[in-house]
Formats: sequence, C-alpha cells, structure tokens
Amino acid sequence: MTPVGRRNVLAAGTGLAALLGAGPGTAAAAGRPPMGPTVSARDFGAAGDGVTDDTEALQRAFDAALRGVDAEFVVIPPGSYLVTRPIRVTTRGRPEGNVTRRAGISANGARIVSHITDGRPVIEIDCRATLRFVLIEGLEIKGRGMEGHGIVVRCERRGTYFYNFCLRDLVVEGCGGDGCRMIGNVFEGQIFNSYFRENKRNGATFGHGPNDTVFSAVHVFGCVFGDNGEHGVALIDGAVDVSFHGCYFLLNQRFGMTAETGCVLLSHCGFENNHMKAKRFEDGDAGLRLMVGGTLIGCTSYSIYNQTHLVRSYLTGSLTMIGCTGEGGARARRAGLAVVDGKSGSETNVIGCRGRVEMPRDREIPGIGSSIRFGGRWDSSNLPWIGDHCLWVDRDGRLRFKRGRPEYDRDGRIVVMQE
Repeated sequence: MTPVGRRNVLAAGTGLAALLGAGPGTAAAAGRPPMGPTVSARDFGAAGDGVTDDTEALQRAFDAALRGVDAEFVVIPPGSYLVTRPIRVTTRGRPEGNVTRRAGISANGARIVSHITDGRPVIEIDCRATLRFVLIEGLEIKGRGMEGHGIVVRCERRGTYFYNFCLRDLVVEGCGGDGCRMIGNVFEGQIFNSYFRENKRNGATFGHGPNDTVFSAVHVFGCVFGDNGEHGVALIDGAVDVSFHGCYFLLNQRFGMTAETGCVLLSHCGFENNHMKAKRFEDGDAGLRLMVGGTLIGCTSYSIYNQTHLVRSYLTGSLTMIGCTGEGGARARRAGLAVVDGKSGSETNVIGCRGRVEMPRDREIPGIGSSIRFGGRWDSSNLPWIGDHCLWVDRDGRLRFKRGRPEYDRDGRIVVMQE
C-alpha cells in the first residue's frame, strides 16, 4: 500500500472510530459503564457551529465540572467549537483539589478548532492535587500551526498525582507544538485508539518532570503517530516505563520514536517511512532510536524512502528483539533490522528476527545471543548457524560443523579443540 493510500485508510479509520463512539445508542457506548454526573457545554452557551467563539463557554463548563472534589463529566455535544485561547483546568491544592471519582471530558463527535495564534496550548490540565480516574474520550482537536501543544497534562509538584487515567478515541492534528504532552507524576494510565498526526513537533511527548516527579506505568494501545514535524513519539527526561502495543509510526520527519533512556516494551508495532526530512536514503536513519535498552516483540519496519532500519541503539543495558523484521524496497532496498553499538557489558539478544544487524567492525557487542540455548543433536530443529555453516554435537560428544544442514550424526567435519 502506498503512503498516500495508507493515509486515506487512516483517515477513514478515524471517522469510523468517531462513528462507533458517536452517542449512547451505539453498540460501543452501550458496553461502557455510565459516566456519572455530567454537565453539558451547551448549558454554558457553547454553540458548536464553527463560527461562534466558544472559548468562554467551554471554559465555564470546564470550571464548573472539573475543579473540585465533586468533579463531573463535561459533555461536549457533536459540533465544531472555535477557540481563541487555551481551555485550562487548574486544580486547587490538596486536599480540596483532589478528585478521586470518575470525571473528565466526553466529546464524541465534537471538534475543537484552534484559532490560537500565540503558541499557547489548546487544552491544558495543571494538576496541583490528586486527579484519579480521569477519562478524556472522543475529542478531536484541529490546529492551524500557530498554537502550541494540543493537549498538555502537567503534574510537576511533589506529592501531586495524575493517575489511573484513560485517553481514548482522540484525534489531535495540525497543532504548532506536540499533539499530546504529558509531564511529571503521570502514571498507571492508558491511551487507546488515538491519532496524533501532522503536528509541527512530536505526535506525543512523555517525560519525567521537576521535583522528582515521575512518568511511569503508562500503556499505549492501537495509536497512530504520523506525519509529525519531528518525531512520532519522544520519551524525554528519563521516562522509560512506557509500553506500546499495536501502534503505528509513519512518515514522521525524523524518528518514528526516540527513547533517550530506553523503553520497556514495544509489541507488534510498525515503523514505516520515517525520516521524511532526509533528502536521500543515505541521509536517513532507523524508525526507532532506542538508547540504553528495551524489548521489542513482533515489531516491523518497512521503507521505500529514507528509513534505514527498524532500530538504532547505543546500549548500556540489554536489548531483546523477538520475531521482528526490517526490510525495504525501491531506494530503500538495503534497509535492515538494526544498528547496534554499546558499552562493554551491554547485551543484545536477537531471536527469530529477519533483517541485517550491523555492529562495529572492531568488536562484537558483548552478550549477543548469550541467553539462548540451541539444540545439540544433528537433527534438532534449532541448531546454531554461523553464516551458512551449521554446528552440532555427535553421539561421541565431538563438536562438528558442515556447510548446510547435516544429513546424519557423523556428517561434516570435527571441530578440533585445542587445550
């Protein structure tokens, strides 16, 4: 499928997600638990006609619903809501600012259209207490490139927490900063089925914050990070405890994802045609920049432009890759699986993968394959191979090798072991 065709499919998928969550009469909505107390943005004067400035009305609705211990859901009915400055949720301090019940924003079918021109975010949540069980669903944010980030969550004061949260079915595109930015004590949450595309900076940025505030235990499912001006996702300032499952990183100007201190897990994620900023394949780089270490399971990389590998790593810890592939076509036909470098004592395990692995020519990375045990009999299904030569142990305990697979126990030649 061509990139243009894939973008059209993604756009169609976005519309389908919105349709499935469009109202209480849908099957998707019917399977969800009730939200609890709600207020409607329409009750505060929001028009949703795409012409009226709805900034004040939305701000009043957010203030009424989300600032106290009795927080509720803001329901934004279907429509197009024009805003000219940020919509902010700033909690009170502890304990009066604590929210420990289900609350948030339900906006299936609603689009916020930004006319912000001074680089400030569209929606900003400044957590100065404990916010728990916050749900933001169904919202679309359409930027014009002159605002800042699309959605910002900050929890940067010690002793404050934003956790057990859920973001789902969001579309954030065209913003002048990141699509989504979450910094500080943000943890034990999930992001589902959301699209972060065509933002001028990163699709999403996750990071630790000041005052020893920690971003951790966040799981991202089935999201798309594409066509962004920098990276699809950036893990910054020490954030590493994030996992991505079934996500797609494509057509970003630089890396599909960059993780400067590692990433605990990527499973069944795809990286396609990142490094669109590069002028040619030789100037490109891998889909994933993974420093320190991490684990990849069933991840794929495909390129016809400038993406050169699935992953580039400089390791100080351990990298494990299981069932991953790296390949390309057209001018990227030399694309491979990985470029791996690292410090002495680092470890790389590549199991059941396809694609070229490049390492420094002057040495091997310590520990490659160190955790793998191979079969030893000549007819074992998982004999070790070095290039096109196979090794096994015969019935007399002697190590043998042969070019190609052995046909019987004493096939090939004995490897002479010197004391």
